[in-house]
Order: sequence, then C-alpha cells, then structure tokens
Amino acid sequence: MSDLATAFETAVAGIRETREQFRPTLAVREIGTVTHVSTGVAKVTGLPGVGYEELIEFAGGVSGIAFNLDEDEIGVVLLGDYSLLQVGAEATRTGRVMDVLVGDGLIGRVIDPLGRPLDHQGVMVASKRLPIERPSAAIMDRAPVSEPLQTGIKVIDALIPIGRGQRELILGDRQTGKTTIALDTILNQRGKDVICIYCAIGQRASAVAKAVATLREKGALDYTVVMVTEGNDPPGLSYIAPYAATAMGEHFMESGRDVLIVYDDLTQHARAYRELSLLLQRPPGREAFPGDIFYLHSRLLERSTHLCAERGGGSLTALPIIETEAQNISSYIPTNLISITDGQIYLSPSLFALGILPAVDVGKSVSRVGGKAQHKPYRAVAADLKLGYAQFEELESFARFGARLDDDTRRVIEHGRRIRACLKQPEFSPVSVPAQITTLLALSENAFDAIPLENMTAAENALHLAADQLPADLRSRIEGNQKLSNDDRQAILNLATRTLAVFQNPEKTS
Repeated sequence: MSDLATAFETAVAGIRETREQFRPTLAVREIGTVTHVSTGVAKVTGLPGVGYEELIEFAGGVSGIAFNLDEDEIGVVLLGDYSLLQVGAEATRTGRVMDVLVGDGLIGRVIDPLGRPLDHQGVMVASKRLPIERPSAAIMDRAPVSEPLQTGIKVIDALIPIGRGQRELILGDRQTGKTTIALDTILNQRGKDVICIYCAIGQRASAVAKAVATLREKGALDYTVVMVTEGNDPPGLSYIAPYAATAMGEHFMESGRDVLIVYDDLTQHARAYRELSLLLQRPPGREAFPGDIFYLHSRLLERSTHLCAERGGGSLTALPIIETEAQNISSYIPTNLISITDGQIYLSPSLFALGILPAVDVGKSVSRVGGKAQHKPYRAVAADLKLGYAQFEELESFARFGARLDDDTRRVIEHGRRIRACLKQPEFSPVSVPAQITTLLALSENAFDAIPLENMTAAENALHLAADQLPADLRSRIEGNQKLSNDDRQAILNLATRTLAVFQNPEKTS
C-alpha cells in the first residue's frame, strides 16, 4: 500500500507542477463571414487585415485566395468543391499565401494544383513548399540562352531552334497538332537529364488521359510531372495551375537542373481568369478580358530563364500553347503572348488538311534566339534551307496558275517538294541528332532530287537507320556541338549517297 501511495503522490505532484508551469497564450484570429457565393467565387466581410492573395480557409475544408480587396468586403477565388459553402459560413485567415509541394517526390506523379494526387499511387512526398507566385530572377542572375533544347522534330530543330531557357509559343487552330508537338518534345528529353512538367489547363478528361497514357507507354513519365485541371473543375484551380507548375519547375532550376514546362493551354487560363474577373465585377476591356490580362501572362512567362553559373546554371524552358480561331493570330490573347515570348511556332490548318505533318507554317514561325541556340552542325547544313523552302512555296503557288516554267524553276520546285517530304514526320517518333544532320546534309546537297516522291518516306527511314552506322567519333562530334570538317561532311554524304541509291529513279540517274 505504501508503494501505491507513493506513486499516487508522485503523479499528483507532477500534475501540479505542470499546471503551475503552464502559461496560456492569446492568439489573435480574424474570422469573417461569407456574404455571397457564386460560380467559383465568394465575398467575405469581417477580415480587415487580410492581404492580397492570402489563403483563406472556409468551413468544410474549402480554401480560397483573397483576390479583390475592397473597403467593406473581399472577393475570394475558391479552390475546391464549393457546393456545400453557404452564406453565413465562417472564413478564417491563414496568414500565408498559396503555396505548393516541390521536390523529386513529384516526378512520375499526376497531381492537381493543390498537390493532391490524381493517380491513386499514395500520398505525395515532397521536400518543401514554395509560393506559387514568386518574383522572377533578376537580370544580373541570368545567362544567355546558348544551349539547344532538341525537340526531335526536324522542321523545328533545323529551322526554328529552341534553346534551354527560351519561351517559344505554339499556336494554331484547334485540332492542328499543338499538343502533339509538346508531347514529342517531352518524349525526346529521355536520357538528356531534363525534368519535364506538363500542365493541362481546363482540358477534357479524355484528352488528359490519352496524354498521360502516351507518356507512360513511352517511358517519359519517369522524368515528368503532370499537373491537371479539367474543364469541370472550379475556375480558380485553372487560374493557379500554371503558377503552381512554374513554382515546381523553379525548384528544379534553382537546383542546377534543366526543366521543360508545357502550358496546355493558356487560352483556357485566360478564359478562367476572365470568368473570375467578371464574377468579381472587375471592369471588362477588349474582348471582355480585364485590363491586367497581359500582366497575368507576362509575370508567368518571365520566370522562365537560364540562370548564370553563380546561381547553379539551371534553366526553365517554357512552351505555352494558344488556340486561335479561324487562323486569327492578331486577336487579343495571341498578340499578347507573341509579344511576351521569344518566338512562335504556327500550325496551319490548311497544311494539316493536306497531310503535311507536323503542320508547321515556316513562313509565320520564328525563333528570336535563332542560331545562337543551335548546334554548329545544324547551322552548317540548314543555313539555306528556310530560304529555299520559302522560295519553293512562292513558286509552287505561282505554278498553280498553269504558267509555263523554265528548267531552273522546275528544278527549284522539285527540290522544294523533297524538302517538304523530308520535313514530314509521324507523331511520337523523335529523330536523333545524327539522323537529322545526315538527312539535312543530303537535302542541301540535292541527294534526294533523283528519288521519286512516292519513295521519299522509305528512303528517309533507311537514311535514319544508316546514320547509326556513322563512326562513333563522328557521331560524338555531331552531338557535341563541334564544327564539321570537310572530311566529316564527305563521310556523311558518301553514306547518304550509298543508302539513297537504292531508291533513285533509273531514268533520272541515267
């Protein structure tokens, strides 16, 4: 009994000591009241100290971002299922801005902008969180764009090169292959130590599922993060999606790694922002978009850059996608993004209808970084290709009128048709750099001119396989950005000539 009494007294003494040491602290919390709920937005009163873009928590686990800061109330963009949110519900300040999970644990996962998994593969594991809205890198922290980002698409790598840290816009009418170009570029990064982020904004669930299945089938999901908002999600999620994806990419970039991010597409992003702005009674401007829509996209794309060596030397390359209507590239959102980005790849519906895939309109496409982000072998073999192709298109349209053509003009047209045939490429089949250089050199030296058009596909495929037979040292020079010597060019040309001889028209070679 004495042992039990001693234990009891000891326990009581411990409780007394703990009680005496406890000092209650007062925490100030601002709790407001919901006064109005609409499609994707709510209005709240009673939060006088709230800051712009501060995260607000509502009853039932719904969160939102403070968007409009008026004198008597604030407009909040809702970021979840708001069907149960009612007028009179409590709204609490969190004291922090919207942030997102970042880290290697996200690679290979399919998530939403709030970091919640959508692939049924368990809880997300991440090293830290970063705000979705961050200042872009200072000018002095940036380095020139000088290293290419190979897409594996011949017409782009040869004529419209993209550099690591560049922002290249992809635009065109719907169903012209914009997403296919972006996915091809992601597939071509396999083994190149590039982290890819595919951000689907307001897309159909079937289209997203097809894209994810393609990435998984080709093994690209091993180095890719997929962020998804579907068309039936709240517009607030579509609004924050590209910013959240960019914050994830910045984490890898600041770690010294190269990152490719695809925004598919910013047309849906602009429409979501317009919807939110009009619901919050912001004044409409051109095409009913609010006046700050340019700032919306410029502050997003300005975060893509190539950091200097002192900051790790990482890069963030952006491929924003925009959908045009009836080939109108001069409408509000496309012109905004053309002025923000470092070039554009325009996809023509007329070329698509003719079966010329990818349907890249070389005349309307441009890369403002250009040859500075292109390997030296490309510059040597593709320097005159764009001019020759443009001349061919002009002469071909002239020839349609039935005019009589001299031999030189006919020769230019026939050569241009071979260029167009060589620039065709099936989807999800990237071409290696040595194979591209071999094909382009054969084109520039007129090695394809004696081949009938119906044999061009087979001849080019045979040339791609033959490129694997190039000496290892020559292949390393091609891939290592070294200038090709005359002997190198002759060796490649000899291989191309031997390979293509099988497909030539006997009448033209005799």
